[in-house]
Amino acid sequence: MNFEDTPQEAAFRAEARAWITANAPKQYEDELRKSSLGRTRLEGANVLEVAKAWQKKKADAGWACLHWPKDYGGRGSSPIERVIWQQEEGAFGKLSAMFIIGHGMCGPTMMAFASEEQKRHYLPPLASGENVWCQLFSEPSAGSDVAGLRTRAEKRGDDWIVNGQKIWTSGAHYSDYGILLTRTDPTAPKHKGLTMFFLDMKSPGVEVRPIKQASGQSDFNEVYFSDVKIPDAQRLGNVNDGWNVALTTLMNERMSIGAGVATGFPELFEFCNNLMLEDGLAIDDRNVRSKLANWAVRASGLKYTSLRAISALSKGERPGPENSIGKLVAGAMIQEVAMFALDLEGAAGVLNGPEAELAGKFQAMLLRAPGTRVEGGTDEIMRNIIAERVLGLPGDVRVDKDLPFNQIPTKGRA
Repeated sequence: MNFEDTPQEAAFRAEARAWITANAPKQYEDELRKSSLGRTRLEGANVLEVAKAWQKKKADAGWACLHWPKDYGGRGSSPIERVIWQQEEGAFGKLSAMFIIGHGMCGPTMMAFASEEQKRHYLPPLASGENVWCQLFSEPSAGSDVAGLRTRAEKRGDDWIVNGQKIWTSGAHYSDYGILLTRTDPTAPKHKGLTMFFLDMKSPGVEVRPIKQASGQSDFNEVYFSDVKIPDAQRLGNVNDGWNVALTTLMNERMSIGAGVATGFPELFEFCNNLMLEDGLAIDDRNVRSKLANWAVRASGLKYTSLRAISALSKGERPGPENSIGKLVAGAMIQEVAMFALDLEGAAGVLNGPEAELAGKFQAMLLRAPGTRVEGGTDEIMRNIIAERVLGLPGDVRVDKDLPFNQIPTKGRA
C-alpha cells in the first residue's frame, strides 16, 4: 500500500496547510495541544465561542464538513481529502469536538431522512457551527436498551405532543436543535413503535438540567419534555419506523466515537520519554515498553479501521456494525492508558488541576473515561453487536422482542 500523496492530494494538502497557517487561532494552539480528553480549556476565553468562530471561518472559506455536498454547507471532498485536512488541522481540530454530534450523527440522519427543503435550510448553519445539535435517545429506565424508551409522542392534528425524559444528552445545554426518538405506538413491539423527530431545543416545555460529573464538568444533561409541540413536518422517516432511522444515527455515532476519540497514547508515549524513574527513563524500562507496544498496535488498528470506514462512506455505504469495534477498543484504551500514567506518576497521581504534573491531563482523562465507555452503547452492547452482526454468532435470547411494549413486565408490575 502506498501512503504517499498523489500530485492532486499533495496540492490539496499544500492548499489546506497554507489556509490553516494564515487563519487558525494560533493564540490558543499551545493550550489546545496540552488539552486532553475530558478537559479542553482556554485561559481567558470561552471554548464554545472560540470553536464557533473557528468553525464559521472554515465554513466561509469552504473548509467545513468537507465530505458533505456543497448544497448542504460542505465541500464535496473525497474521503482522503477529509483525512488530509484532519492531519493538517492538528490541535485546532480539538475545537470540532463541540460539533461532533451534529456533524457526525445528526447531519447524516437529516441527509438521509429530511426533505430537500429542510436539508438546505438546516444543514448549512449546522456545518458552519452557527447551530449546535444534540441527540436525544437515552432514558433513565432504558439504559443501553435504546428501544426500551418511554418518552411518548401523541398525534394531535398536524402536530405531535411529546412528554417524557431523556438523560446523558451531551451538549444539550448549549444546543440549538436536536433529533428526538419517541414512542408513538405502545401496543407494538418495542422496536416497531418508535418515531424520530427533530426539534428546536428552545421550544416551550423543553427543560435542560446539566449533570455534574466527577471531573467537575457538566458535559451531559437530563432533558425533560412537558407537552412539547412538534409539527409533523419535522418527523424523520415514517411513523413507527423510528428504529430504522435511529440505526443511521447509531452507526454514525459509533464510527464518530471510535474514530474521533483521543486515546491518550501519543501523550503517554511522550510522557514516558521524559519521565525519570528511580532506575532511569520510563521508556527504557522493558515493562513500560511492552505496555506501550501493545497500545501502539491498538492505536494503529483504530486509525486504519477508521480509514476503512471512511472509504466505505465514499462508496455510498451506510456505516455498519463493524464500527462498534473502534468504539469498544477506544473506550477501554483511554481508561487503561490514563490508569497506567497515574501509576507511573506515583503519589503525584492523586493531584489534579493546573498545579499537577502535565496540568492533570491523565487525571482528567481517567475521570472522563467511564462516560466514553457508556455513550453510544456500553461495552456489553458493543460486544453483542460485534458477535451477532459481524461474526454471525447466535443472538442473545430476548424474550421481550415480539411482545407489545405495554405488556413488557417492569418493576412493580406483574
